[in-house]
Amino acid sequence: MLIPRQEELCKKLQVSFKEPALLQQALSHRSVGSHNNERLEYLGDAILSFVIADVLFSKFPQAKEGKLSRLRALLVKGVTLAEIARELNLGEVLILGPGELKSGGYRRESILADTVESIIGALYLDGGLEPTKSLILRLFDERLQAIDVNEVIKDPKTSLQELLQGRQYALPLYSVKEIKIGTNQPVFEASCQVELLKKVVVAQGNSHRKAEQKAAERVLTLLEGKL
Repeated sequence: MLIPRQEELCKKLQVSFKEPALLQQALSHRSVGSHNNERLEYLGDAILSFVIADVLFSKFPQAKEGKLSRLRALLVKGVTLAEIARELNLGEVLILGPGELKSGGYRRESILADTVESIIGALYLDGGLEPTKSLILRLFDERLQAIDVNEVIKDPKTSLQELLQGRQYALPLYSVKEIKIGTNQPVFEASCQVELLKKVVVAQGNSHRKAEQKAAERVLTLLEGKL
């Protein structure tokens, strides 16, 4: 049985679950124990990427692979998913362990983004691809309609690489390591080194990719005025 807040979420999503336990699992962070949403997140991430790729492929028949890939990355990145989660007020229905509750996990971007993917995975297991695709299209409708294929925002790593290549400098060197800071969430530290800067630039994120992106963004900022 779903509790009232979970039922309200289903109304916002315009979905119904034949197996309510799947939705409850999708809302359960790993801090609650072994019956959590990590596996559903893995499944939902793959389905979301596929559906968005399919939509973009059809919507922009003249766009090349690289541009389609950047568009997809822009739509399915954690920041966008967290925005959608906030629009749905997911923080109010998350099931968190005591530690995450105390530290404000219901506001944490990574947890919110992961939960959106988990719900997608849960709905796919419950009803198959068609209702899942319909949900994704509803969630991303405004963002898909707002896309200007001629103004794709590049991620910092791509921008940095193209900037250096265009001026015939060596490509940036990245290294990433996981660091321990006493929380349940993994934290990764990425370093980025380019020949134009004397120092190595360091940044942190909750994934390898995000840490590298932040490091690249800082390098771009430092390079302003040097090129």
